[in-house]
Amino acid sequence: TAYNVARVTGALWQWTGMKRNTAVWLGGGSALAYQSIIEILDGFSSEWGFSMGDMTANIVGASSYVAQELLWKDQRIQIKMSYFPYDYPPDQIDRSNELFGTGSLERVLKDYNSQTYWLSANLKSFFPKSNLPAWLDFSIGYNSRVMLGASSNMWTDKDGNVVDRSDVERYRRIFFAPDIDLTKIKTRSKFLRSIFYLFNMVKMPLPTLEYDTRGKFVFHAFYF
Repeated sequence: TAYNVARVTGALWQWTGMKRNTAVWLGGGSALAYQSIIEILDGFSSEWGFSMGDMTANIVGASSYVAQELLWKDQRIQIKMSYFPYDYPPDQIDRSNELFGTGSLERVLKDYNSQTYWLSANLKSFFPKSNLPAWLDFSIGYNSRVMLGASSNMWTDKDGNVVDRSDVERYRRIFFAPDIDLTKIKTRSKFLRSIFYLFNMVKMPLPTLEYDTRGKFVFHAFYF
């Protein structure tokens, strides 16, 4: 999230007429500040608490935007997200509602079991002499499944009772897939360029190979 907040914020600062490098630094800094506030608020949450892992990811995301702009004046490797609702079994629905809410937008923002994060590298940028399309990316994605608590599937309910769902196995999934860099699609329309820039934070649903930490391979004709 910090990466895309930095990317969009930096572009907005440049749009105001601010010098490019200043806008880049301000975009990265404001994104990190915004995400840090969220992490601090999470620190007061009895369900999750402050996450050093999330804070590190925020620093890496904002820094990645700044570093690529200063080094290449381009975002050759972009951090993207996709979301597809996880179908919770009946015995996990109440817990998922408690953690992630019941509204669609709330779920998109909070439900880590349904979110996939991607590193999407633009191939033409790294191999400029190739005949590859300028919009073609290669992506590696990451997703966790069945996280019912911050570090384990054990938690204390509102009545002070310890709930142990260690029988539910948490596991991780890695994905390999092509992607489309919308910002590399040529158009004369300023409106379309703005739309492409904004929505480029979303991974396109394309054929995908999945591997999970249980040792299983799965091919998806389309994964989102």
